[in-house]
Amino acid sequence: MIILQPYLKDYKSKAEVLADFNAGKDFILNDMNSRWDGKPISIRDLEGLKIEFRYAKDRKFFIHEA
Repeated sequence: MIILQPYLKDYKSKAEVLADFNAGKDFILNDMNSRWDGKPISIRDLEGLKIEFRYAKDRKFFIHEA
């Protein structure tokens, strides 16, 4: 599972996060063990993976399968 955070935006709801993710907007990969940590990533790069989205200034999260 990977962790994604908003890129240049913060969200107030899960629906907003999923709408932008499904529209192909970029999120930031948050994985200190990856060489791509801190880099933008989108739905095109994540098919078939479980994703933990963090939003609302990192106070909320949910898990989604791409």
